[in-house]
Amino acid sequence: QVQLVESGGGLVQPGGSLRLSCAASGTTIYSINPMSWYRQAPGNQRELVATIGSSSTSTNYADFVKGRFTISRDNAKKMLYLQMNNLKPEDTALYYCNIDRWGTNFWGQGTQVTVSS
Repeated sequence: QVQLVESGGGLVQPGGSLRLSCAASGTTIYSINPMSWYRQAPGNQRELVATIGSSSTSTNYADFVKGRFTISRDNAKKMLYLQMNNLKPEDTALYYCNIDRWGTNFWGQGTQVTVSS
């Protein structure tokens, strides 16, 4: 079984930065599976923010975060990160860590990001 725990959310002013972290645990190997960050704002569907492949050379971003967010992973530490810069009020959401293990998805409980002055 896989457990994912997100951290690093909080309240930040527009234009500010946050770094989200996701710690993976369990008995399985994570390095070969793609990992992603999703987010869900109240009243909205969960949406994909960014994905990173196993080797970290492959990354994809939603258009609304390109140039502002950076996804990265440390396979040795079983960690996933999301550096978020130039945050906007519309980035306010619950952010979830995800790992896709051959079609089976695992999720964390989420960490709240609120962008407000």
